[in-house]
Amino acid sequence: MTPVDLEALPTPPHCTADFCLVPLGTSSASVSNEIAAVQRLMKQSGLTYSLHSAGTTVEGPWDEVMRVIGQAHSMLHASGVTRCHTDIRVGSRTDKKESYVEKVKAVERLLAKGSEGTASE
Repeated sequence: MTPVDLEALPTPPHCTADFCLVPLGTSSASVSNEIAAVQRLMKQSGLTYSLHSAGTTVEGPWDEVMRVIGQAHSMLHASGVTRCHTDIRVGSRTDKKESYVEKVKAVERLLAKGSEGTASE
């Protein structure tokens, strides 16, 4: 395999990321204030996002998605949170652009069909 020129290798144009940011070293076991601050940052970013019980799904250009997750860390550190841990699951495709909402709807359509729906649909 030929060596890859890392300087010339771009990141994917679009991605969907699901991340769970856990602020550590806060004065309380509850981190809802910190998570609310992250959600305000998501809104301000202009990216498409959705809060769920275990994290946030965000989609958009790869570099912007990764930047806003990093900015969430920086923002919390600036507010006094000494440590943040984030798990990120990210996907990209080259054959078509599909939003996380469309992915969920595809599964819901199969469920609505009952047992006759197949994985290839």
